[in-house]
Amino acid sequence: MKDEDIFDEMWGRHETLRQPYNLFKHWFDGEEPARLRAKQREAEELFRLTGITFNVYGRAEAEERLIPFDIVPRIISGLEWQRLSRGIEQRVRAINAFLHDIYHGQEIIKSGRLPERMIADNDAFLPHMIGVNPPGGVYTHIVGIDLVRTDDNQFYVLEDNARTPSGVSYMLENRETMLQMFPELFASNRVKRVETYPSDLRSSLSACAPPGAGSSPTVAVLTPGIYNSAYFEHAFLADQMGVELVEGHDLSVVDGRVAMRTTQGYQPIDVLYRRVDDDFLDPLNFNPDSALGVPGIMDVYRAGGITIANAPGTGIADDKAIYSYMPEIVEFYTGERPLLENVPTWRCSEPDALAYVLDNLEELVVKEVHGSGGYGMLIGPTATRKDIAEFRKKLRARPANYIAQPTLALSTVPVFSRAGLSPRHVDLRPFVLVSPQKVNITPGGLTRVALKKGSLVVNSSQGGGTKDTWVLED
Repeated sequence: MKDEDIFDEMWGRHETLRQPYNLFKHWFDGEEPARLRAKQREAEELFRLTGITFNVYGRAEAEERLIPFDIVPRIISGLEWQRLSRGIEQRVRAINAFLHDIYHGQEIIKSGRLPERMIADNDAFLPHMIGVNPPGGVYTHIVGIDLVRTDDNQFYVLEDNARTPSGVSYMLENRETMLQMFPELFASNRVKRVETYPSDLRSSLSACAPPGAGSSPTVAVLTPGIYNSAYFEHAFLADQMGVELVEGHDLSVVDGRVAMRTTQGYQPIDVLYRRVDDDFLDPLNFNPDSALGVPGIMDVYRAGGITIANAPGTGIADDKAIYSYMPEIVEFYTGERPLLENVPTWRCSEPDALAYVLDNLEELVVKEVHGSGGYGMLIGPTATRKDIAEFRKKLRARPANYIAQPTLALSTVPVFSRAGLSPRHVDLRPFVLVSPQKVNITPGGLTRVALKKGSLVVNSSQGGGTKDTWVLED
């Protein structure tokens, strides 16, 4: 991919400084490189002291890593964010309506807009949720919409994270670090705040409590435990919200309620923000070998005795084959054309699409339908012949397990390096809170950056880093 094909968010395509970066560039030009290098080291030390790490699986033993942080912010104008927010809210509302429909009347299937096999043959569809009405009608309480940019006014949705989206703690710590190190930057740039996210999250979850919860619902965060890759985030959010962090063995069903063990006995919980996958949530209803969940919690949930956020069964909206139907889904439930476009997608379950993908593997990105974290994917333009040959076998063996997309010319944002400012590819995960009253979109989100020059893989598990994301007040 040629440099002139790539849109840089600071310099555009013609080396002309874009307006959102004016004040930052003026500040940067007045800084001594030695001071900025010292600040970059200071940021790394702050992350280390705070314990901002993640676990990498798939090794002889789990490896804990520091998430790389870059001190150059990604800056989005207020007008750009207004446009994005409208598209994000439209999409999230459509996802919530879609989930209600597929677990009730399945009108979208009856209309012919979505093939029945996309639900019936989907491992993420949860029959236990058929006919269940979550408190407040909310299925996706916390959503992460992954976006990529290719031009001045062109954003694409890369994927929808409707199960247990992670990364918000990094967004908050990135901002706290930047505020601590560069207060003068925030004095000169009017940047929208993100610090209210934990209180917004608690308020939003409380608003989704069952009707009998009273005016002060009890909220808790359910974690699989310290060996989970996102455990730092689970503990961080519980602490910031001022609620209990619990594991499955801390909870029991008592008198028809889910309750947590305390020094004063068992206390009922009204809202459980779970970071445990569906299959491990309830050994009586799902995986009988699970030690991470709560026996009987699904029975309490179906009876309306507790809110589980996100609702069980929302994973079907994460499915990358369902993603390929999102334009139709948005239009079906909102009556509007999608404001945010999908990346063009080939469903390898379809013979013609599979034939095209097999013939063009060198040019495409191929992903597992239920994959995440950058694992199990092929990036054709950077893959070896051996990788492509192996993926060709996988596709022929299980075509329905994969989708394929073109390799987009992802936008770049500068990172701080010894050479000064160097462009690197980025994506963006805005975080959305949904309650019966409103959709609350935190301004900005988590910018993930591919720190290796030319790389398109931004996942931290694959060597990517993060940046503070600024949305300006203008």
